[in-house]
Amino acid sequence: QVQLEESGGGSVQAGGSLRLSCRASPERYVNCMGWFRQAPGKEREAVAFIYRAGGSTSYADAVKGRFTISHDPNANTAYLQMNSLESGDTAQYYCAANPWTSAATCLSRTESVYTTWGQGTQVTVSS
Repeated sequence: QVQLEESGGGSVQAGGSLRLSCRASPERYVNCMGWFRQAPGKEREAVAFIYRAGGSTSYADAVKGRFTISHDPNANTAYLQMNSLESGDTAQYYCAANPWTSAATCLSRTESVYTTWGQGTQVTVSS
């Protein structure tokens, strides 16, 4: 069974940065990876997804220009670089993936598309 191992969460002050990592295990190439997030009492929100290493990306409007998603195929790992963090970014972040799908499906950010989920990592931004 393919599992996603998440890391990189933590507590930062507004304006700070964090980088989340999501590694597929056992090692395999996954052509669609990204993150959802969910704050208490709020709906789960698709944050960012990437199709293939160095491929097309899709971002939630709230994070455009601040977050950057990347995929390192050698490490079998996706990264979410989060800069200029705001209090509204506080949430539990869940890595999600589909090992093989089309670009349009991957970048749709429709929850049912993503077949594998990580355990989540907490991001807390104080202000």
